[in-house]
Amino acid sequence: MAGRRDRSQQLRGSRIAIAILIGIFIGCVCAVLFPNGFFNSNSSLSATERLSKSSNKVGSSACESPERVKMLKSDFVSLSEKNAELKKQIRELTQKLQLAEQGSDSARKQVLALGTQIKAGPFGTVKSLRTNPTILPDESVNPRLAKILEEIAVDKEVIVALANANVKAMLEVQIASIKRVGITNYLVVALDDYIENFCKENDVAYYKRDPDKDVDTVGKTGGNHAVSGLKFRVLREFLQLGYGVLLSDVDIVFLQNPFSHLYRDSDVESMSDGHDNHTAYGFNDVFDEPSMGWARYAHTMRIWVFNSGFFYLRPTIPAIELLDRVADRLSKAKVWDQAVFNEELFYPSHPEYIALHASKRVMDMYEFMNSKVLFKTVRKNHELKKKVKPVIVHVNYHPDKLYRMQAVVEFYVNGKQDALDSFPDGSE
Repeated sequence: MAGRRDRSQQLRGSRIAIAILIGIFIGCVCAVLFPNGFFNSNSSLSATERLSKSSNKVGSSACESPERVKMLKSDFVSLSEKNAELKKQIRELTQKLQLAEQGSDSARKQVLALGTQIKAGPFGTVKSLRTNPTILPDESVNPRLAKILEEIAVDKEVIVALANANVKAMLEVQIASIKRVGITNYLVVALDDYIENFCKENDVAYYKRDPDKDVDTVGKTGGNHAVSGLKFRVLREFLQLGYGVLLSDVDIVFLQNPFSHLYRDSDVESMSDGHDNHTAYGFNDVFDEPSMGWARYAHTMRIWVFNSGFFYLRPTIPAIELLDRVADRLSKAKVWDQAVFNEELFYPSHPEYIALHASKRVMDMYEFMNSKVLFKTVRKNHELKKKVKPVIVHVNYHPDKLYRMQAVVEFYVNGKQDALDSFPDGSE
């Protein structure tokens, strides 16, 4: 019994020793086949090269059979396939992670990119950022326009007006007002040859865009509203070049230099279609629904729209995104550019929609005056008529634009006190 037990222990010991030796041998083979690990993608040798070299070494070993080498090759192919599948899964997961970061986490990352995190100060001292940083100018976008702007811009700012032959008479009144005030940083984007020649003859700075079928078709034949919609595509290059742009429709008379009256603390600074403090600057409007009983009153916030015919854009990313969004929507549907302009500015983020995060300011409605304010309020109020001298008057509410523009010049420039009296309040 003792001898059998000793032999059994010796046999077990031999098996353990053999298992250890086999394990060491397999480890050596794996070290030769995979010197940088099973899943290392940075190995300098290709799988084929490693297999060739390892096969030679294994083949030269007297203690390894051809069947064993064949089995190792099979295992290697299997592991390579698994490794490729894992790499594919890693790529897919990385892409999903990047998309997730661009969505829910993008706001936090943008804030961190703007500067170091700070602690909130005591009560009453906390003030949020008012302005976004301007972009880095890129003259390669349009070298020809860059050269023009370098010559005429003042403090990297310019007034831009788009015009074709259909609005030539109003453009003449506007240019006369520009020269009278002494504004030098004024540029006409000529949408046809007629306006180009007109600018040359009258010594007015102009810019003729390179041929563009989509723009040229509207620019040469479009009416006032159609031409107005083009500005969102045209202005993008001005901002990319690093210039602040004051966009002006041609139905505007300049009475002072507007750049002396801008705040420049927002991405978008626009005149309003509002006609009093409430409508221009916003108010709490209470909606009454008696059927709701105790909850019949619902408070709403209202503001008259920004006027898309006169606004100032700082060269910031949100301002450029605004132009892109509006231009994209106008290219896909026949909608009013002013409605789209305001929707993109004011709609908040909600399910399936991410809002534009642009800061905005309403211009003083008596300095940057629309024609409703002038003809319904100012001209009928002796004090306002006497004391208020607007920076600009925009004849946006009335179709007889040219005649009202001429009357504005007669009243504010030539001092003709009854120049505004013959016009009706509205368009009747």
